[in-house]
Amino acid sequence: MADIIQLLPDHVANQIAAGEVVQRPASVVKELLENAIDAGATTIKLVIKDAGKTLVQVIDNGKGMSVTDARLSFERHATSKIKTADDLFQLNTKGFRGEALASIAAIAHVELKTKQEHEDVGTCIEIEGSKVNKQEVVVTPKGTSISVKNLFYNIPARRNFLKSNTVETRHIIDEFHRVALAHSNISFVMFHNGSETFNLPESNYRQRIVNIFGTKTNEKLVPVDEDTEVLKISGFVGKPEFAKKTRGEQFFFVNNRFIKSAYLNHAIGSAFEGLLKDGAHASYFLNLTVNPQTIDINIHPTKTEIKFDDEHTLYAILRSAVKHSLGQFNIAPVLDFDRDANLDTPYSYQQKGTPSVEVDRSFNPFKEEKQSIGAVSTSYKKAPASNWESLYVGLESKGTQTQQDFSEVHFESSSKNESIFENENQVEQKQTTYQFHNKYIVSTIKSGMLLIDQHRAHQRVLYEDFLKNMTVKEAMSQQLLFPLQLHFSPSEIEIINQLKTDLEHTGFIFQTIKGELLEIAGVPVSVPESEVSIILEQLISDVENEVPDSNFSATDLLAKSLSKSLAIKAGQSLTLIEQEHLVNSLFACKEPNVSPTNRTTFVTMTVDELDKKFI
Repeated sequence: MADIIQLLPDHVANQIAAGEVVQRPASVVKELLENAIDAGATTIKLVIKDAGKTLVQVIDNGKGMSVTDARLSFERHATSKIKTADDLFQLNTKGFRGEALASIAAIAHVELKTKQEHEDVGTCIEIEGSKVNKQEVVVTPKGTSISVKNLFYNIPARRNFLKSNTVETRHIIDEFHRVALAHSNISFVMFHNGSETFNLPESNYRQRIVNIFGTKTNEKLVPVDEDTEVLKISGFVGKPEFAKKTRGEQFFFVNNRFIKSAYLNHAIGSAFEGLLKDGAHASYFLNLTVNPQTIDINIHPTKTEIKFDDEHTLYAILRSAVKHSLGQFNIAPVLDFDRDANLDTPYSYQQKGTPSVEVDRSFNPFKEEKQSIGAVSTSYKKAPASNWESLYVGLESKGTQTQQDFSEVHFESSSKNESIFENENQVEQKQTTYQFHNKYIVSTIKSGMLLIDQHRAHQRVLYEDFLKNMTVKEAMSQQLLFPLQLHFSPSEIEIINQLKTDLEHTGFIFQTIKGELLEIAGVPVSVPESEVSIILEQLISDVENEVPDSNFSATDLLAKSLSKSLAIKAGQSLTLIEQEHLVNSLFACKEPNVSPTNRTTFVTMTVDELDKKFI
C-alpha cells in the first residue's frame, strides 16, 4: 500500500494558520499594533481604508529590523520574543508565536519598509500570497511601516464572510481602544478613509480614558488601587448611576495585555451588588499585574484568554478592592457599628426643627381682676337667649312641603352607580381579550384560543411603523420646549452621524452634533423625552454588535433597534382597550407571525387540543 501522509507546502500551511490568527481586518490591526509596541515605539500611526478591506497600515518609530530580520520575519514560527519553551512562562512581550506576519502575508499583499537607527538606508519587501516579489534598498525613516492591502484576495469565500464596513470598522476601533488603553505612555493616531478619527497624545491612564471615551467620562471614574503579594490592581471603575445597558466599557488588562474573563467580570458584578439597576452593567478599566509564571497565555492564537494558577484568590482580592473603593469614595452605603444609636434623631422629628418659644410680653399679674374678666367676657360674647326660639318658627306648618322637597332630590353618586350596574353585563359580553401574568394576551377565536406575547407583538407593530415612516419620510415629530443635551464619545457620535438621516425620518430633530455634544430639538411622538438617552445608547450598541448580512440596510437595523427599545415589556399591565388595540394592530401587519428578530409572536390552541388535555 502506498504512503498517503505528506507534508503540506508552506503556503498551504500558512493559509490554514491564517484562519486562526486573521479572522477579520481587526485581527491584522491587533497583530501589527502589538508588533510596533514590542519594537519599543513611542509614536504609532494606524491608517485604515474601507474598514481595512483595502488597506491596513501601521507606522511606528521603533528600533526597526536589519535586512536579514526583515526577510526572516515572514517565515513561520520565526520570532525574536522567545528562544526556549521556558520563555513561555516569562513573557514580557505581546507576541511570541511567530505566526502573525506569515499568516497575514499568505492572504494579502504586504509591503514592509524598515530601518534601524544606525543604518543609512532601510529595506523594502513586497509579498503576495507568501511569495516574495521584491526586496530592495530604500530610503525610509527610522522604524517600521507595514501595509496590508486587499485582505483575503486569494480566499474569496473568507472575504464574503466579512460584514458591512460599519461593523468591521467598529471591530477595528475596539482593537485600537484595547491597545491604546493598555499603553497610555505611547502616542496613538488613527486615520480612517483620510480623516483623523483619534489623536491620543502620551498621557496618564485617566487622561487616556477621557481622550477615548469623551470628557464627560472624567466625572464617572472612581479610582481603584490595591497592592498585594499575589496581585497588584490599578485603574478605575464607573459610578453606579452611570452604568449602561451594554458591556462596551469593560476592560481587563493583565500585564498590559487585554483579556476576556467571565469569572473576573463576575467579581466586579458582585462588588456592585445592590447598586445597579436590573440589566445595567458597570464600567471598569482595570490593570492587573501578576507574576508571569502564574499565568498561561499560550491557549489561543488571539491571546485574549488566560489561565491563572489561583483564580479564587484573584476573585476575592478584586472584589474586595472594588468594594473598598466604592465605600471609600462614598459611592456605596456604609454601616458604622460603632455609632451611638441614642444620638439619632427620629424620622418624625427631622422636619420639625428647633421648637419655638413664645412669650406674652404684655402679661401683668398685678392688673385688676375685673379687667381680665371683662376682656374674656367680651371675646366670648353670647347671643341673647331669645334668638334660639326663632330657629323653630314655622317648621310645623311647612312639614309636609319639606318632605316633598326631599323626595325630589337626586344624588349624583347614586345615578352613577346605577349606570355602572346597568352596563356591567354589557361590558362582560364585549370583552374578548384577557391579560395573563402581565406578559401574554389571551384572545378567543372561532376554532379555539390565541396566546400572544405582548412584547414581541408590539415589536412587530412598531417595526413596521418605523420602516413605513423611514420609507415614506412622513414621521410625526414632537418639538421639545428646551433642547435635550446628551454627551457621547467620538466613536458613538460618528455612528449617530451615519444614522442621522434615517433617525430624522423617524421623527428625531437634531439641532447640534459637534464634538461630544448632541442636541436634540424634537423626538418621535411615541418616544418619551426621559428615554431618549436610553434608546440612543441601545441603538449604538446594536450597531456596534449587530452582524447582519451585507444585504441588510441601516434602515432595517435602526427600525429593529427602536422597536426593541420602545416596545412594551413583559410585566406591564394593559387596559382592555390597549389589549384590543395591540391585537388588532398585530394582525394588520404584513407579517404578524414573527417579531423583527424572527421569533414567534403568537400561538393558537384549538378546541380539539384543549379537549385532549382533559382525557
